[in-house]
Amino acid sequence: MNGERPRAAARLLHPSLLVPALLVPTLLGSALLVGCTPGPQHDARTTSAGPTAPGPLSGPSPAGSTSPAPTTTTSATTLPQADVPVRRSDLGSLTAEPEPAAPARLQVPELGLDMPVDPVGVLTDGTMQVPQDADRAGWYRYGAAPDSPAGSTLLAAHVDSTTTGIGPFARLREATVGTAVQLTTSDGRTHAYRVVRLEQIGKDGAPLEQWFARDGRPLLVLVTCGGAFRRDIGHYTDNVVVTAEPVGSG
Repeated sequence: MNGERPRAAARLLHPSLLVPALLVPTLLGSALLVGCTPGPQHDARTTSAGPTAPGPLSGPSPAGSTSPAPTTTTSATTLPQADVPVRRSDLGSLTAEPEPAAPARLQVPELGLDMPVDPVGVLTDGTMQVPQDADRAGWYRYGAAPDSPAGSTLLAAHVDSTTTGIGPFARLREATVGTAVQLTTSDGRTHAYRVVRLEQIGKDGAPLEQWFARDGRPLLVLVTCGGAFRRDIGHYTDNVVVTAEPVGSG
């Protein structure tokens, strides 16, 4: 938090260089496969890679035999039709549970932070997508939501951008333990949190498994860039991370 902040001209680089490059961990591989469809199914009768079903067994023809074997005709016996009990299936049990409401607005009144939240996914390089506008935060939609019984609700935003300058998440470094956080979801409900931890972590040592966790106690994790600005590589060295827990938990 005592890292050097670049001057305005050097700070406002292309947003892609300022984004917290959150590489989605392999334990969330399913998130990377959204939209994939399985390939064609192999048929054991046509593929040479798999076994083929054996044909009907037949013995050798008797030596010198030229006439076909005699055929035997049998009459089919009609069995009396039995009454089979029919039970209706309850389709209600197959109804999928509704998805949790997505975060739509983040507020930290003590820091003057009030910004919209957009659902985001994963980029082709495996990193978490983040809104280009530093005035908007991105919620990792393949992870936990505020209504989820477990896991980390992860929000990330640029610390600044070429179009909007310094973003609201630059104020996260001013949070302290006990700071109140409010997260409003798309259904109009407001979820209250309190900060339990503020960290500045080198990007090489980021605990991604914790930030993207789908199990464990419910938490809210807010991530942005911080630390010194490396002009030689064009981005910050660290992440500033605020962890908050639901009010009334623990």
